[in-house]
Amino acid sequence: MEPARPADRTVDLSVLKALTHPLRIQLLNALSQFGPQTASALAARLGESSGSTSYHLRQLARHELVREVEGRGSARERWWERPPGALNLYSSELAQDPGARDVAAIVNREFSHSRAALLEDYMERAPQVLPEEWLEASLISTINARLTAAQLAELSTQLMHYARELFEKYRPEGDASPDAKAVQIHLNTFPIIQGQFPEPRKERTS
Repeated sequence: MEPARPADRTVDLSVLKALTHPLRIQLLNALSQFGPQTASALAARLGESSGSTSYHLRQLARHELVREVEGRGSARERWWERPPGALNLYSSELAQDPGARDVAAIVNREFSHSRAALLEDYMERAPQVLPEEWLEASLISTINARLTAAQLAELSTQLMHYARELFEKYRPEGDASPDAKAVQIHLNTFPIIQGQFPEPRKERTS
């Protein structure tokens, strides 16, 4: 029997409000992209103090957006992870509340900025930074179509279902391969450059 797919979670207004701090979204993204980390490791990755990352991780944990990794770490250095499953930031109930819509817009804007920054970094630096095999494995693609709302809903559902089925084949049961890199998939598929690939050496001029 195949393992059950992690359930998606539709957030409420209190969770949305907890996500309005930009650093909390950065922490969620870093845990999603690079796996379990300590507050100190996240601080180094994000250019923050460990006191700040520790505080905001605890706030995220209050809303079950992150959790401690069982059996890992110590009393002084805890490991944190993102629970499996997608976060749905909109619901019909929240959509009827103008205040909730405004909060959701703030949170979605921050997530969108983060995604756009990773893609922009890839588009600008990939040819100079990435080995050839990573360039050839990546895909930046746009498909244009004219659809009804019902057709778009069907297409979106099928694409997400198929993408998750494919992804399960690559989800590691234990530690990931040492050759694995964090990858973002939008229908653009590309490796995250920052923090994973060394910058090319600059040639010296005499």
